[in-house]
Amino acid sequence: MTREEILDAAAQVFRKKGFHAASMADIAQAVQLKKASLYHHVTSKQEILLALLDRAIGLLIEHIEPIVMRPDPADEKLRTMIRTYLQLLAENADLAAVLLFEHRSLEPNQHARHIPNRDRFETLWRSVIVEGQAVGLFAPHDPAIATRALLGIMNWTITWFRPQGRFTIGEIADHYIALFYNGLLAYNNIRPS
Repeated sequence: MTREEILDAAAQVFRKKGFHAASMADIAQAVQLKKASLYHHVTSKQEILLALLDRAIGLLIEHIEPIVMRPDPADEKLRTMIRTYLQLLAENADLAAVLLFEHRSLEPNQHARHIPNRDRFETLWRSVIVEGQAVGLFAPHDPAIATRALLGIMNWTITWFRPQGRFTIGEIADHYIALFYNGLLAYNNIRPS
């Protein structure tokens, strides 16, 4: 049994039961270990949670940061980032659920350690929006709000997306891109404010 296998199982248990309801015994059972044997690999649920959050943010940054660094126009980068992010969430649903819904369960010291990583990830998105704003591609009133709105919509997708559902994750990404780039109003129906 490896630490990575334990973390994979813990992510499934946390997603199913929630961090607070899950026990070390649940995690041990999921990997077919005795609870005492589990403690040879990890010391606590908090350690597991922080390791899962680090893994999730690391995976996201690993895939999103290279897109941000490309010399492409900001609108192309943002399209690719949206598609990539949603694909990662769909492919890593257990890990994504832990990242998005269980980070509040961290104790203060671990939470303080997690926040800079989360902020770094959000900054990647904001930098592309600001970059697009600087050249007239994007016109948000506040890039930070635009960033959080975009991430919020994408993050919530994991609560309702089903791989066998009406749309693939790529099609959902295309819908989100159209919504963010074009808005809801049909141009010929826009009324002066």
